[in-house]
Amino acid sequence: MENYIDRIKRLKSQKRMTNEELANRSGIPLGTLSKILAGMSDSPKLSNIVALCSALDCSVEYVVSGAPENTNNYTLTGEEIRMMEEYRRLDSFGRSLVDAVISKEAERVSAQGAKVSVAQPASEGKARILRPISSGGRYAGEQVRTEKRSIPLYELPVSAGVGVYLDEAKCETITIPKNVKTEDATYALRISGNSMEPKYRNGDVLLVQESDTVEVGELGIFLLDGSGFFKVYGGDRLLSLNDEYGPIPLKDYSDVRCKGRVIGKLKRK
Repeated sequence: MENYIDRIKRLKSQKRMTNEELANRSGIPLGTLSKILAGMSDSPKLSNIVALCSALDCSVEYVVSGAPENTNNYTLTGEEIRMMEEYRRLDSFGRSLVDAVISKEAERVSAQGAKVSVAQPASEGKARILRPISSGGRYAGEQVRTEKRSIPLYELPVSAGVGVYLDEAKCETITIPKNVKTEDATYALRISGNSMEPKYRNGDVLLVQESDTVEVGELGIFLLDGSGFFKVYGGDRLLSLNDEYGPIPLKDYSDVRCKGRVIGKLKRK
């Protein structure tokens, strides 16, 4: 049965990387990397696994569990999602008709090249000329609308309990893009501290999906005897990505709760 070492080796082979190249890209000493790949390290540091995944351009979940990754790098607008849903309801004749129209339109746009296109603004009587700025069909001066949605943003100081902030304290409402990457976010939290560096830094705003459970290896927000933590769930302990911080055994706390699954973070402006 394939394990995490086999998956790392296979990805390294697919990318035609030597151990030396992988060590340089991940920042892991060559000797340590060789021991991991040889299975001589029974419990490699989580930070090393994260660094390897970053160097191999894959998710930690895939390496640890083998779960297939979503390789769709496109962010669809609400209108595009609606069109895809309607396309799926068509029969074979309808789909072939739509495919033919798209194919013809793609040929027409491609043939136009740098030709100008005339658009009629709703607020003016004169036509406005828009010049293509890319092969993707977007024009200079064109207003691109991005759908938005609002969610609450709570502060999560290291010394404060997340339960107090989620249930009692006032919160700030923020606007985030509405797309497939953010649709599951229930609320957001601003973190402090460096225990989850280098991937998550002090002041980052996390997108959280409300949930009372997470899987081993997933990032979550946890409440331990009233204090809030942003950590990796390790089964019987919570783990940090920063090697300077040791594991937090859950047996040392009488009240342990999961407050949500971290699904991403907002880009810094």
